[in-house]
Amino acid sequence: MGRFDFLRDILVNPQLVVLEELRPENLLAVLGVAAFCGFVIFLVYRFFNRGVLYSENFNLLILMITIVTAFIIITIGTNLVLTLGMVGALSIVRFRAAVKDPLDVGFLFWGVAAGLTAGARLFSVALIGTAFIAILYIVFTMVRFDKRAFLLIVRYANDAEEAVTEQLKKIRHKLKNKTIGAGYTELTMEVKVKGNNTDFMEPLKQTEHVDNVVLVEYTGDYA
Repeated sequence: MGRFDFLRDILVNPQLVVLEELRPENLLAVLGVAAFCGFVIFLVYRFFNRGVLYSENFNLLILMITIVTAFIIITIGTNLVLTLGMVGALSIVRFRAAVKDPLDVGFLFWGVAAGLTAGARLFSVALIGTAFIAILYIVFTMVRFDKRAFLLIVRYANDAEEAVTEQLKKIRHKLKNKTIGAGYTELTMEVKVKGNNTDFMEPLKQTEHVDNVVLVEYTGDYA
């Protein structure tokens, strides 16, 4: 057969364009599995998200991406013309929203992977893969949950330098930033907090000439 025989056969018999009949029950099965996987990802992100701010819109986006990817893949697998049109349409799409947290990128890829496998009708792969990643993520999150990173910000008058230094020796910390102003000093340090134990803040606050002590959860985005 020649190189262009397949294209010639399509022109002669357009019915060859349809690679596989798409039945309603097949479509419902694909979308059902994709929706289930997307919902699992939605719940994991909702209850085990480690970021400072939780975005409901982003979480809904993950669910939508899983389902949309699934019916794109099942469409590509059933009709050659739609496949070419889909590829052309997707090639001109530009996404300009910045994703700041690397974990959010991982959740997006997780949703796309679940949608791809569900759309290819590899249901067992989609379900087992989603369950495995969810369990693995939850386990690692729970293991690290007892200790979280925070930024400890202490602002004090320059006269309290020695007293504050003595108090900080009792706290395991890493200096992130030091600001010296007119008569005051501000320190920003990374500290590890076990559970909700913030008792170490009280001695610092009681130190003479210390204006305020602030504790903010740290996710690595601080500059």
